[in-house]
Amino acid sequence: MSLRLYDTATRTVSDFVPRTPGQVGIYVCGATVQSAPHVGHLRPSVAFDVLCRWLTRSGLQVTLVRNVTDIDDKILAKAAAAGVEWWAHAARYEREFTAAYDALGVLPPTYEPRATQHATQMVELMQRLFDAGHAYTTGEGNVWFDVRSWPAYGELTRQRLEDLAAEPQSDDDVAQPGNAKRDVHDFALWKAPKDGEPATAAWPTPWGRGRPGWHLECSAMAQRYLGDEFDIHGGGLDLRFPHHENEQAQSRAAGFGFARRWMHSAWITQSGVKMSKSLGNGLLVSELLAAAPAPVVRYAIVAVQYRSMLEWAPDTLAEAQTTWERLSGFVERATERVGSVPAEEVATAALPAGFVDAMDDDLNVPAALAVVHEHLRAGNTALAAASSADGDAVVRAELVAVRGMLDVLGLDPADPHWAGADSAASSARDALDSLVRSELKARAEARAAKDWAESDAIRDRLAAAGILVQDGPDGARWTLAN
Repeated sequence: MSLRLYDTATRTVSDFVPRTPGQVGIYVCGATVQSAPHVGHLRPSVAFDVLCRWLTRSGLQVTLVRNVTDIDDKILAKAAAAGVEWWAHAARYEREFTAAYDALGVLPPTYEPRATQHATQMVELMQRLFDAGHAYTTGEGNVWFDVRSWPAYGELTRQRLEDLAAEPQSDDDVAQPGNAKRDVHDFALWKAPKDGEPATAAWPTPWGRGRPGWHLECSAMAQRYLGDEFDIHGGGLDLRFPHHENEQAQSRAAGFGFARRWMHSAWITQSGVKMSKSLGNGLLVSELLAAAPAPVVRYAIVAVQYRSMLEWAPDTLAEAQTTWERLSGFVERATERVGSVPAEEVATAALPAGFVDAMDDDLNVPAALAVVHEHLRAGNTALAAASSADGDAVVRAELVAVRGMLDVLGLDPADPHWAGADSAASSARDALDSLVRSELKARAEARAAKDWAESDAIRDRLAAAGILVQDGPDGARWTLAN
């Protein structure tokens, strides 16, 4: 089965065929670094990290561009309120986002351009739009895209101009007094400074000083690093309109093919409501990492297919913690039995067919995880048996399979990235191991005394607590129930 991916533009799942054989170009909208990251911000990053890992594992060379929006209205307003330079405010939160990406095992992009570094490319793009009759100015520093000059406007989200609400599409597209737009739906390419804004937050253009509109940034940077046309444009579901619709319109109006496929990750919700700072329901990544090890947080995000809403409930992390302990516990015990497996072997080993089919089916991670658990159970069964050449070979094969599949998801417990990341979980497991071993010792004594009732009672108590006891020639072992 070849890789099939959903395309938001066509609303269909279709075969993914790179425009250049063996290579893939991807642009993912990154953070607007106005404040600290919450888990909703991280879902697109984790989702596209899994995509890139799978494409790489499938033998493709991936070029990933993830931008940083380091200038906008909110950054300027929050910096002013905090009494700091706007660029210092943006740099602070850019570092926080980078730390969050790193903590959750998101691989760094090939390029991570900042908007403020690409004014030249933005001016060039605006000039192309002026030359083609798709842009106009309403005064010093204000430049707009004329949506009615582009008949295909609305094709990404399948909307007609006459059906859109009669108001600006976003805060970024509000005209200042005295600079009325031709049409309420026209969006900002360049914005003149507002009264009181610092002079450092403006750049010269042929149409006056100002700063870029939100939509222009991504079009310019995507073209700069990926060329006139590229394979995939991604981001969160909330960016489809107006941001991605506007990106596509201005890029294609400028003569670029732009993105061949659009992919969007769904929201993280609480009680059915999208997480956002404005609603006050965003769980900060720093708070989650204080409550659970980083791989547990990543597992909670990864385990739901990227196009499905992820409902964040009070027990989300607890369930992810239990699963992570089963996975990491198996890898630890199997490694003790058969020795370490080289990372190169894990990264190149053939993966189970069921896992490959699931990942090729629009990154169906839940189905892929079901295959992981099948091999986890097989590995635990092999571990429960007495050590032998044949048995150890089975343990090693299952260890390689489990680690290889988890590596695709960025969740290989033996990856050095996670070393020490789950020290709290390790301490908890050590404490649990001590308690369970005490119970197993009492059970062994009861069995030696032929007190079968007490032996069974101990086993039943452990089972009720989610502890599976496996008897073997070398004694009893325990694991968390699957």
